[in-house]
Amino acid sequence: MRLTALAASLVLAAAPLLRADEGMWTFDNVPVKAIQAKYGVALDAAWLKNLQLATLRFPNGTGAFVSRDGLVITNHHVGRDAIAQVSSAKADFVRDGFTAATREQEIKVPGLELMLLVSSEDVTARVNAAVKPGMADKDALTARRNALAELRKAEEAKTGLTCEPVTLYQGGEYWLYRYRKFKDVRLAAAPEVQVASFGGDPDNYTYPRWNLDFALFRVYEDGKPYRPEAFLPFTQTPLKAGDLTVISGHPGVTYRGQTLAQMQYAKEVGIPFQLAYLARQRRALEAYAKVSPEAARVAADAIYSISNGQKRVTGQLMGLSKPESLALVASREADLRGTVARNAGLAATAGASWDRIAEAVARQKALLKEYTCLGTRGSALFGHALTLVRILEEEAKPTAQRLPEYSEGSLKATRERLLNPRPVQMGLDEARLGWALREALEQLGADHPFVKAALGGRTPEAVAQAACAGTRLQDPAFRKQLLEGGREALAAHKDPMLALARVLDPFQRGLQRQWEDQVQSVFAEHGGRIARARFQSYGKSQYPDATFTLRLSWGPVATYDTGSGTKAQPFTTFLGLYDRHTGWGGNAAAAEDGAFTLPERWLQAKGRLALETPFNFAYGCDTVGGNSGSPVVNAKGEFVGINFDSVLEGQGGYYVYDAATKRAVAADARAILESLRKVMNAGHLADEAIGK
Repeated sequence: MRLTALAASLVLAAAPLLRADEGMWTFDNVPVKAIQAKYGVALDAAWLKNLQLATLRFPNGTGAFVSRDGLVITNHHVGRDAIAQVSSAKADFVRDGFTAATREQEIKVPGLELMLLVSSEDVTARVNAAVKPGMADKDALTARRNALAELRKAEEAKTGLTCEPVTLYQGGEYWLYRYRKFKDVRLAAAPEVQVASFGGDPDNYTYPRWNLDFALFRVYEDGKPYRPEAFLPFTQTPLKAGDLTVISGHPGVTYRGQTLAQMQYAKEVGIPFQLAYLARQRRALEAYAKVSPEAARVAADAIYSISNGQKRVTGQLMGLSKPESLALVASREADLRGTVARNAGLAATAGASWDRIAEAVARQKALLKEYTCLGTRGSALFGHALTLVRILEEEAKPTAQRLPEYSEGSLKATRERLLNPRPVQMGLDEARLGWALREALEQLGADHPFVKAALGGRTPEAVAQAACAGTRLQDPAFRKQLLEGGREALAAHKDPMLALARVLDPFQRGLQRQWEDQVQSVFAEHGGRIARARFQSYGKSQYPDATFTLRLSWGPVATYDTGSGTKAQPFTTFLGLYDRHTGWGGNAAAAEDGAFTLPERWLQAKGRLALETPFNFAYGCDTVGGNSGSPVVNAKGEFVGINFDSVLEGQGGYYVYDAATKRAVAADARAILESLRKVMNAGHLADEAIGK
């Protein structure tokens, strides 16, 4: 890693209000000149490559190597499902925390796989070459999809890596990303959930915050700790207000490149529908959690995820509801449409694309309810069953005629998901399936053909109970046996979950065909045409929407106006943690469902802690969901914190970026080290993280 001398000692000039920097940039197109011009920092190729090769993708977020012996840091809430998986009623590591005193005590998490991006390649020309002049939108979508699948298959055979096709700029570019996959991942340490998510739902998406939201895992290879090519050592240089920070991670999805019609749909139809859907799902899982203490334990992570989603989507709607948000989108769209109209070539290819997308949005609205309800929706067993019902039948077809996830290029990944040994929580899965069937009944009506066929006059809960009680699909060995038994044997098998999947299959196939032909293919084709028109008009000066692929963002440790005329402090401290705990009445109070209580060992450790140590900080990087667990580094490329949240005011940034409100929140590296040494009996891990 090489940086200019100025970068190594960068301190931004004091300013009353520092603004965030926009963009989630792919590593092949980082605007290094713009960063250097604004901050005086030269991020060279070696610096960027080190950050790339130190950043990992978790199934639902991001992590990073932080030691030469494969130690990995991520958020507690990203790792929470894995922590719960290796817990039990007698040893609840989510509630009580965990520290492996030695590497031999680190606990392997079955089925947990981490991905490391090794390289990427632009295959746009080869993919678009598969589309012949005059092809209908639906045929163009199929042609591009099949071309990507073939490229993926060939690349995996050549490299032995896991390859994923990536669509950028709404179809303006197509890439292949090559990943190294790690399958032996072990839990090394995690604090108690009450500290990791202190403040609970009341404080979620707010700032100031006091969340020690981290967990430590270790990657193993051939039974030994993996030696990564790159890692991010914890900094020994104090982070200060105004210091530049850089973040790498896997932001899940944004919609900033959508048309005005698509954003109006989100505001008026899509988001309100999603909020109602999440509320119903949450009520169902909360009802299950009341069955027993064990049910409450296994359902806690799912309920947390839904609650988090409700707040995030509410913030998105708040952002879209600002008149200036859609006014900005309309203005930019009008400018581009005007440019296209004045260019005969662009007008011929993209002039009608906005209207075509608006027509597809109308079809999206008409299909929304049925498309949402006809699915497996969170039930792992139902999902496995549907895959088994389809996989051998699809394999027998020419690849061009298959469903996308069963094409030659995608089949390997589909099989791996089916045979993944991750355990299934049977009671929770039954509750999810029962809710999915009840949702179909209540939203589609008792006379809907699928509802009639699936329920057969029984209640949704009875159908779910019978299917879960009689199935063996929770056993990965049994799933493998069915897969290897042949098409006829699988079709004849009487497993009740398979029987239920056979009912769903034809209905979902038909609806998926409608969705692809009338909605998805139009969005893909004409979104790509608009993107290419934008490239031709303005150059590739913009970043693509998030796609859960590796991105880089940057910005300073920054305060912001909370909207009441008060500026948020850039850092919080341990002292503030204990103050907030005491201010809510301590552990004796039940206010806000105990969100502000602290575990006993944290109360006992108060006298040992340096209470002035920074705990969380706000900073101006552009982040969304999927960036949870992203490493935050300084200009030297050292780990200074771990991203875990952003503020509610900035959630509109999923659609329209606002520099005044887009703030991310991270747990400070100093708080993590202080806690490891003085509370969690994990000084050996703290030493490892700083390179001792």
